[in-house]
Amino acid sequence: MDLTEDILGSEEIFKGKIFDLVIKKVRLPNGATAKREMIEHNGAVGMVPITDDGKLLLVRQYRLAVGRELLEIPAGRLKPGEEPRNCAERELQEEIGYIAGRLEHMITVCVAPGYSSELIHIYLARELTPSRLNPDEDEFIAVEKISVSEALSKVDAGEIADSKTLIALMLLARRHPEIIGG
Repeated sequence: MDLTEDILGSEEIFKGKIFDLVIKKVRLPNGATAKREMIEHNGAVGMVPITDDGKLLLVRQYRLAVGRELLEIPAGRLKPGEEPRNCAERELQEEIGYIAGRLEHMITVCVAPGYSSELIHIYLARELTPSRLNPDEDEFIAVEKISVSEALSKVDAGEIADSKTLIALMLLARRHPEIIGG
């Protein structure tokens, strides 16, 4: 059975700086029609920056949507038409003030595929060189340097709850066990 839903029409409800809200009328596989409320988003990148001594650089920031501070991997939105790798390079400098000598794509994940088009491209960033910190004017971030094993303990304790960070840390632990003790 073909599970594809064909788009019959689209209505923009809200156009924002970060995302747009649209309602799409679709034809279902059985021929019936339905409406889908969707967030259209350019996508984002997340980086797992590892220092030469095996430490992880995470960012702590207040997230209004959940009403608390979260400890996360550095991340940022893609500009329209921007390549994810270029965005990762820019965001590393903006968020933590580093340039990566090596960027390795780890995975691209769907954030909330039931209602959002947002994809996050996650990169491992190594061979870090300090650079000029170039933060966004509306972003207040504290950088924390911790071992990967400490970050994994924070996952187990529920202190790291951000999904992109959880995915990134689990992949890092699975693919690079040699750095966990760092």
